[in-house]
Amino acid sequence: QVQLVESGGGLVQPGGSLRLSCTASGSIFSISVMGWYRQAPGKERELVAHITSGSTTYRDSVKGRFTISRDNTKNTVSLQMNSLKPEDTAVYYCNAALSQRLLDPPDDYWGQGTQVTVSS
Repeated sequence: QVQLVESGGGLVQPGGSLRLSCTASGSIFSISVMGWYRQAPGKERELVAHITSGSTTYRDSVKGRFTISRDNTKNTVSLQMNSLKPEDTAVYYCNAALSQRLLDPPDDYWGQGTQVTVSS
């Protein structure tokens, strides 16, 4: 069984910063991709950023403000969010594409979500 546990959400004023962290635990052989998605009320879930062993991808609206990083030794992924805007308000979900056994194709796993609210 695999679990993704997130932490670090909260309420912050516009222009402020927050750092989200997510740790994957359980029976894990390898993790291909780790990332963050978000979902605002009434909107579809969207990719914020993801990271592989060799590259990072960001949605345009967060480039230059958010930084994703990964610690493979701890199966963790973090998202440093600076210069936050009200439109960043959403539930943020951690995602991992991982394999539990050698030769298994990766499956998607999700965290429970953490609320980020940017408001004055």
